[in-house]
Amino acid sequence: MDHTIVHFEIPAVDVEKLRQFYEQVFGWKIIEYPGPNDYWIIQTVPTDEKGMLQHPGVNGGMYKKPQPDIKPINYYSVESITDFLAKIENLGGKVISPKQEVPDVGWVAAATDPEGNQFALIEPFQKKV
Repeated sequence: MDHTIVHFEIPAVDVEKLRQFYEQVFGWKIIEYPGPNDYWIIQTVPTDEKGMLQHPGVNGGMYKKPQPDIKPINYYSVESITDFLAKIENLGGKVISPKQEVPDVGWVAAATDPEGNQFALIEPFQKKV
């Protein structure tokens, strides 16, 4: 696994205003995710009917800021969140959101590096063949 950015999130005070901004600036497709979570999916590249990228790129999400100081965050793909959280803490980082399940996606957790920069990890569920 390459441990590359696989998802990003943009927090917004006014989701509709930012949705229009990013759609007009970059031509992204931003659609509300079905469900009660007030979450929008950002498609920077097209996906197929299963949500898989049709060519290389990174898609993301947008949500209403729960606090004014929330910043954008990048998600890095890992094989084991548990192993990586231990490695992060051993190297001076801090876990700020423990491992939690995202249905139909995988496991996620958030951390900071030793200088306080926030990032997140995602351990995708294994596809059943």
